[in-house]
Formats: sequence, structure tokens, C-alpha cells
Amino acid sequence: MNREILKLSSNCESCITKPCQIGCPLNNDITAFIKKIKNKNYKDAFDILSNTTVLMSLCGRICPHFDQCQGSCVKGVSYKAVEIGKLEAFIGDLALKNNWEINVAKKTHHKVAVIGAGPAGLTCAAFLRKNGIGVTIYEKYDYLGGLLVHGIPEFRLDKKLVKQVCDNIINMGINVEYNKELSKDITLSKLKKEYDAVFISIGANISNKMNIEGEELDGVYGANEVLEHNTHPDYNDKVVVVSGGGNVAMDIARTIKRKGAKKVFVIYRRSENEMPAEKLEIKMAKEEGIEFLFLTNIKKILGSNKVEKLILTKNNLEKKEGESRLSPKEIENSDYTIDCDYVMMAIGSHSSLEVEKLKLDKNKGRILIDQNGKTSDNKVYSGGDVAGVKSTVAFASRSGRNAAYQIIEDLKRRK
Repeated sequence: MNREILKLSSNCESCITKPCQIGCPLNNDITAFIKKIKNKNYKDAFDILSNTTVLMSLCGRICPHFDQCQGSCVKGVSYKAVEIGKLEAFIGDLALKNNWEINVAKKTHHKVAVIGAGPAGLTCAAFLRKNGIGVTIYEKYDYLGGLLVHGIPEFRLDKKLVKQVCDNIINMGINVEYNKELSKDITLSKLKKEYDAVFISIGANISNKMNIEGEELDGVYGANEVLEHNTHPDYNDKVVVVSGGGNVAMDIARTIKRKGAKKVFVIYRRSENEMPAEKLEIKMAKEEGIEFLFLTNIKKILGSNKVEKLILTKNNLEKKEGESRLSPKEIENSDYTIDCDYVMMAIGSHSSLEVEKLKLDKNKGRILIDQNGKTSDNKVYSGGDVAGVKSTVAFASRSGRNAAYQIIEDLKRRK
């Protein structure tokens, strides 16, 4: 393994301009840590990565590298881009194996509550603790990881590895209160009294609806909820349609195919070029036999009590004034019908109902924050999906780290 890693690291030219670092949402110093790998200074490589991330084993595996760091690698223009994800995962795994610890500063008198233990919450907690702040995480489930556990299928991310990474973070000296849900078991007002600051990262995992006829029929599901609660129906010998073009759509479609569905269609109203899902995930889905219907939309769901058929319509793309993205427009008289047993809605998600109860400014149902995670309440910060942060693990993690640094600065000023 080390021989392969050394070979991969030798492909890096250690660019002075570091476009890969710019392309990384976490701004990892990629050329620096790879240079340490070249010299077999693996612990030093870990220390460099630890300055910006605590999820290296996970991000190294599931980040859309071709759209981020790897896609910015200058070697990729004429040659093969440096496989940054594999190198990052190698260092993360080595750190877990050798119990390498992140240095933690002397504990201060400050304490912060972190609500939610997904990528944003875990990263915020880790960087606060790294800087000496006392941290307690409040998690509504009896496990840590959030969407890393219930949002990403096992075939993409080993859950034992997720637990190892989470345990490593908690071992920094972070307290955890399990089975504590915001607005049910704990209240924001009480936490504000007990802690110097509160960071909210409860996610946004309620599937959006298309608001079309027949959506209330049995057999129509929200993809986010099915993945989170593992409430899959029996797919054997069934035809399943997934509506959506993001990574959730790819994850649910590939999961359904593995669970024995006869046919799985992914319906996306724009073209393949506009799909927000990672290109590698689209490629893998196609290789696994999933069929894509591009420039297509579900117009109506038919059935007496349960889903039986779908009326689909074809689209053209047109440029609208003031918009950079092409918009789909239905082609007249292009309707056609297909048989279907189940429909999975994967067209985005929104925050859980407790967000509406919080006395915080909101924007389109999400908590309104500035670039550093500050909300309209000077003791409350937020990040990740619930605050409308771009929904990749790396972007969520960055929002948690940014908020941690902002909290630290604000607490210093409050002395």
C-alpha cells in the first residue's frame, strides 16, 4: 500500500500557486501534506491536514474530488490529475491506526453547546476543543455522524470507519448527550443560559415535494427519509422511479438497485450536463444498470390507492432573463405514460419543523447566517444544511470550522 501511495504522491509537482488548495472547500494545504508523504513523513502530513480538517478519512473517500481539489489540479489539463482523495484517506486511516492525536490547548473556562453531530457539528466541536473550549454535543440519535451514517449508503462509506473517526474526535475531551432533540428534549433558551455560545447544525433532511397530482398515493416516498430511517419497501420485481439529479438521487437509486428492483429510472428535468450529482456517481449508477431519462419531468402520478403509472413530459432548456442556469420548459403534447410501482422524491430537502420554532432570522426556511456562521442572536451560530450551506461534507465541515473560529474570537472579546 505504501508503495502505491508513494507513487501517487510523486505525481504532485508541488505547484507554488496551489490551485488544488483553492479548489478544496476546506482549503487543505494539499501540496504541503503530499510533500511530506513523498518524504515518508506521514505524521507531519497528518499534522498539516489537522490544521484544516478532522474528517480526512471520510472526505478522502466521498468528496466530489473531480469538482473540487482534483478538478483544479493543473496536471489534469494534459495528464492524469493527482489522486488527492486517496492520499488524504491514506493519512487519515494511518492516523486512526496509530492513534495519532490532535494537539489540544489548555482548557479555558468557556463552554459551548453543539446541537447535531453531522460533519458541521463534529468539525465545529473539534476546532473549539482544539483551542481549549469546553464542548458538549447534543445529538438526537444514539450515534454520531448524522448523514455520514444515515445519508450515505454503506457501499459508499463504511460505517465502522465513520464510528472510528467520530470516536477519535470525541476522545479530544468532548462531552456527548445522546437522544437529545432540539425543541423536544432541550431548548435553545435553556442552552443559551448554560453555555457561552450555541452552534446549531441539525441538518435539513425532510424531502421536498413536487406538489403534483397523485403525490399522496401509497408508494410515493421521500428519498431522504428512506435513507435516514432505512424504511425501504420490498423492491423485488418492482419498477422504481427516482425524481431528482443530485447525490441523494444517485444514492437512493443505487441502493434500490442493490435491493433487487427490476428497473430503476432516474428522471431529471434538465440535461445530464446540468445534473448536480458528482460525475463519478452518475457513471457508477449507469454501470449498475440504472436508466436515466433526461429532459423529462413527472407530470402526474396515477393509481387508485397506490402508484401504478406515471405521466411524463419532455422538456427543452431555455435561457431566462437574469438567470445563469438554463431552465426547463415543457414541450407541448410530449406526454407519455410508463408503469411504475414506487416513486422516490429526491428533489432537495428542507429543515425539520423545530427550525420554525427558533427565534432566529431565517431565509427560505433555513437559519440565516453570515459568512462566519453568526445568526441574528449574538450567542447562537449555525452551519451545514440547516443554514443553507452547500450540501457536501467538505462545505458543511468548513462552515463548522468557520463558526468555531468566530465563536473563539467572540468569546475573547467578551472577557
